[in-house]
Amino acid sequence: MNKTYLIILLVVVVLSGVFLFSRQQSNTPQKGEFSTAVNQASSPKQQETVNLKDGDTYNLTASVVKKSINGQEMKMLAYNGSIPGPLIKVPQGAQITLKFTNNADVDSTIHSHGVRVDNKFDGVPDITQDPVKPGQSFTYTLKFPDAGVYWYHPHIREDYAQELGLYGNFLVTPSTPDYWAEVDREEALFLDDILIENGQIAKFDKSVVDHTLMGRFGNTMLVNGDDKYKLSVKQGERVRFYVTNAANTRTFNFAIPNTRMKLVGSDNGKYEQEEWIGSVTIGPSERQIIEIWFDKNGQYQIVNQTSDKTYTLGTIAVQQNPVTTSYFLVPRVNQDYIDSLASLRPQFDKPVDKSLKLTLQMGPSNTSTNNNSSMGGHMMGNDQMMENTQMTMGDIQKIEWEDDMGMMNAQSTKDSLKWKLVDIATNKENMDIGWQFKKGDVVKMKIFNDDKSMHPMQHPIHIHGQRFLVLSTNGVKNNNLVWKDTTLIQTGDTVELLVQMDNPGDWVIHCHIPEHMEAGMMSEFKVI
Repeated sequence: MNKTYLIILLVVVVLSGVFLFSRQQSNTPQKGEFSTAVNQASSPKQQETVNLKDGDTYNLTASVVKKSINGQEMKMLAYNGSIPGPLIKVPQGAQITLKFTNNADVDSTIHSHGVRVDNKFDGVPDITQDPVKPGQSFTYTLKFPDAGVYWYHPHIREDYAQELGLYGNFLVTPSTPDYWAEVDREEALFLDDILIENGQIAKFDKSVVDHTLMGRFGNTMLVNGDDKYKLSVKQGERVRFYVTNAANTRTFNFAIPNTRMKLVGSDNGKYEQEEWIGSVTIGPSERQIIEIWFDKNGQYQIVNQTSDKTYTLGTIAVQQNPVTTSYFLVPRVNQDYIDSLASLRPQFDKPVDKSLKLTLQMGPSNTSTNNNSSMGGHMMGNDQMMENTQMTMGDIQKIEWEDDMGMMNAQSTKDSLKWKLVDIATNKENMDIGWQFKKGDVVKMKIFNDDKSMHPMQHPIHIHGQRFLVLSTNGVKNNNLVWKDTTLIQTGDTVELLVQMDNPGDWVIHCHIPEHMEAGMMSEFKVI
C-alpha cells in the first residue's frame, strides 16, 4: 500500500473519527440532516403497470413512505406510493402529458432518462427548469421517438432522492410488431443497493453531499426495492427482462445461473445481433434487455457476480408445468437495424471532433470552504502532497465493485475533491467547457478515463437529449452496435462515441454517479 496514502488515511481518521462515531451512535437526525421519521408515512403500494396512448395525461406524485428492509421500517421516497414507481408503457411515437407533484421532503424534477424529449422538459435545474419545491407541481410534455426501455428520476440531490426510491421505468413499445422476438411475458427489474447503518438508512445531510470520492455504495442489495425479491413464472414461459441499474455507484454483473441468457437490447433499443451471454455488466443508469426460456422448473437465483464475490439479489421460482412446445432459440440478426446505420458508417473512421479526459483533483478546489461540511477543506491535509501522489492501493482495478476507501469515502465532499471532465483541446473543465454544435451534426467523441488520477475508477457517462453509438474501446472496434445514452468507461479505457446531435437545446453530459456529479463532473453543451 502507498505510504503517503497511509498518512492521508490517518489524517482523515484523526480529523473525522469522533464526528463519525457520534453520528453513528444515534438514529436521531442531527441538525441539517434529512429526517428519518416514518410516523405519518404510509406503507408502499404494489407497483402498477400503466398503459398510456398518444395524447394521454398521467399524474405522478413523489411522497414519503415507510418500507421494511431487513425487517426494519425505514423512511423512503416513492412515486405514486410504490418503489419502483409505476411502469409507464407508451407506444413509440406517442406524446403524453405528465403532471408531476412533489410531496417529498426535497426539491425535485423529473428527468426522463434517455428519452429524446424537448429540451424544456429535460428536468435539469438551472438549465431547463426551476426546481419543483415540496408542495409544488410541474407539467411535462414528453415525446417518445425511440423503442426501448428508459427511466425517470430526479435531477436534484439524486444521491438522496433516487437512493431512497424515486425511480421508475418508461417502456416504449415498438411501432413494428416483430421488433423483438415473441415472448410470453415481460418483466422490468431495477437493480439497486442501499447503505444501512445501525438498523437505519445511513443519514444524509441537507446541504452537503458526502461519499464524493467513490459514491455511496450500499450494503443491502435490492431488486425492485425489495431485499427479498421473488418472481414466479411457469415452466415453458419465455420471459423478456428489462434490467435497469438505479444504484448510486455500484456496477452490477447481472446473471441468472443455469439458464441460457440471450442479450437482445440495451438503453435505446436492439443490438445489431442478439447473442448468448453468461452475464452482463450494467453500470449506473444503464439498461440491458435479456430473454430467457425457462424450459425447466425449479429455483433460479438472480445474482451479481463480481471478481471476488457472488451476491444473491433475488429468486425466480419456475412452477412445474407441462412443456408442450420446444422453442428453437436462435439469436436473431437484426438486418433492419444494421441497414438503418448505413448512412452513419462513413463517419465511423473520421477524425475525432472532441476529446475528454476523466480525472480527479484532490484537496480544496478553491479558497472557500463550506462550513457545513463534516471535514471541509481540511480533509486531505497537505494539498501539494495530494497533487503529487497517486492514491492507489496495489493494482488498479478496471471496475471497483465495492467501497475500499471506507471512512475516507464517507467523509469526502465537493470541498475536499473535484471530479473533472477536461476538454483536451482547451484544457477547460466541467461547466466551463461550453461546446456548441448544430442540429444534424454527427460528432465523434473520444473519452479517456485517466488511470493515473488520484483515485482512478469507472465512470458511467450520460449524454442528455441525444443518442450515441460506442464505436470502439481501446482501439478495438465494437462489432455489435446499439443506440446508447449512457456508457460505463472503465479505468484506463479510451472509448470512441458517435453522437447524433439531432435534438436542439441546452444539454448536459455528466457522470451518473450522483456524488461525482455533485463534485463537479458535469458539462453543458448546446445544439442550435
